[in-house]
Amino acid sequence: MNSDDARTLLRHTVATVAYRGGKAVRGAPAGFAEFKVGDSSRAAGQILAHIGDLYDWALTMADGPQRWNNSTPLVWDDECARFFAALSRFDERLSSEKPLACTVEQLFQGPVADSLAHIGQIAMLRRLAGAPVRAENYAKADIAKGRVGKEQTPPRVEFD
Repeated sequence: MNSDDARTLLRHTVATVAYRGGKAVRGAPAGFAEFKVGDSSRAAGQILAHIGDLYDWALTMADGPQRWNNSTPLVWDDECARFFAALSRFDERLSSEKPLACTVEQLFQGPVADSLAHIGQIAMLRRLAGAPVRAENYAKADIAKGRVGKEQTPPRVEFD
């Protein structure tokens, strides 16, 4: 796979993160940001803040040199907005002609793959909090590179 194809696939993956992440955070019940399963586990709002931190880190990986920041979680709606803004900045960087300071594979195996795992955690917490996210055939979802904001197309094939 050439580097243009790899970037295109990574951009589609980031759009998938936006779609799946959007579904996991949208319509969360009041107080969900503080919901956690145990004293030593992260609350949903902390996980979402960590995802935002992952994409801030991804941007520094792409630009070089890498920097990490542990953000203090914002209120849920603001943290959701931060999530989509971070995805947007990263996707914009990937869509540019500017060379990357690291490989596409490093971006995928580090921050991007980690974010997908954490989105799954948020979805699981939603179920445990009594507000499950409806299951979906994601292979049929309308996901397109560059569509990384809050506004996503409605699900095509959901099920219980």
